[in-house]
Amino acid sequence: MSTAPATTAPPRDGAPRAAARSRQRWSSTRTYINAGVIVLWCLVPFYWMVITAFRDVGYTFDQSFWPTHVTLDNFITAFSTDLGNHFGRSLFNSFFIGICTTAIGLLFGVFAAYALARLNFRFKFIVLGFILGASMFPGVAIVTPLFQLFTNIGWMGTYQALIIPDISFVLPLTVYTLTAFFREMPWELEEAARIDGCTQGQAFRKVIMPLAAPAVFTTAILAFISAWNEFLIASQLSSDATAPVTVAIASFAGAQPHQEPYTAVMAAGTIVTVPLVIMVLIFQRKIVAGLTAGGVK
Repeated sequence: MSTAPATTAPPRDGAPRAAARSRQRWSSTRTYINAGVIVLWCLVPFYWMVITAFRDVGYTFDQSFWPTHVTLDNFITAFSTDLGNHFGRSLFNSFFIGICTTAIGLLFGVFAAYALARLNFRFKFIVLGFILGASMFPGVAIVTPLFQLFTNIGWMGTYQALIIPDISFVLPLTVYTLTAFFREMPWELEEAARIDGCTQGQAFRKVIMPLAAPAVFTTAILAFISAWNEFLIASQLSSDATAPVTVAIASFAGAQPHQEPYTAVMAAGTIVTVPLVIMVLIFQRKIVAGLTAGGVK
């Protein structure tokens, strides 16, 4: 007796695929929601500062979420010296301190990071550990020793009293970032340059530094922002002539006694913050490239 061949039903994988697509959509939706919450958490205070900066002083505590009673008087007040607010001079001080700190920090940080990544010597990881430990040292713990030291040597209220402590905060960041970058570089390129007749210094200058340019650029931006935002040390060691913007804004005076100039402070904060935001937005590709790119790229 003949029997018909048994037929097998095709696998029903539609349900698992639908479930996988549903999980993927939910994962993407959750990612967008989390990103939106983080963006709002970071930008809402900045937005409130900007609209308060453009708001008339008589409506300082207006709770409207949209710009109302718009005026530019607060920016004029921020730069006015009639009330003792030397904001323009403090902007120059912050730029000068930030540029000096960044330049000196990179000068020493590049060579230190290269040595830690390229050379083999005893206690290398202990040295790197001390450098990282210095970055976690609380700044408030060194304010009193620095105050006593700079008072004894006559440096109180000078630029070097602000630049040198900032360098100590910037150097660990510089060394740590560049060490991680130098470790991923193909050292065969340096060896090839040595074979072609370059000295070690020429190989470093002509081969290593061009490859490290994205990381150096990124580190320079981060170091400058760190020096620009420093307040604790500057508030104790600066004078009226050398105070950076962070100290100048904190000491703003109002037109009336015991009056807190909220709108002028917000205007000054907007002036200080917006250039940094614009700089990061313009160079964001270079910053990401410097943090992620290796020597092969």
